[in-house]
Amino acid sequence: MNAMTYKGYMARVEFDSDDEIFVGHIAGIRDRVGFHADTVADLKEAFYEALDDYLDTCTKTGKTPQKPYSGKMMLRVSPDIHRKAAIAAELAGKSLNQWSEEIIEKAVKRKEPSTA
Repeated sequence: MNAMTYKGYMARVEFDSDDEIFVGHIAGIRDRVGFHADTVADLKEAFYEALDDYLDTCTKTGKTPQKPYSGKMMLRVSPDIHRKAAIAAELAGKSLNQWSEEIIEKAVKRKEPSTA
């Protein structure tokens, strides 16, 4: 996955081989905010402009901008699952947070629709 970050927001970036342009969308919000450019440098600037425009439009219309996810998750699991996960993380030489993030990321990638 290719991503860019600005003002706490992230954008997913893909290359459109038909049009030979980079296309991005701000991730983690329900509002659809997209941008595109021919070069990486221009794409970065287009992302900044798109996000700034989104935030300005929200301010002008009195709408609260949607916030990207904080990255903090609170989970409740059984003590047995907690123990097993902590041991698996320790055996992998990772913190429980690091290990959990990798496991969740793998699960999410398996559920993502194919781009083929």
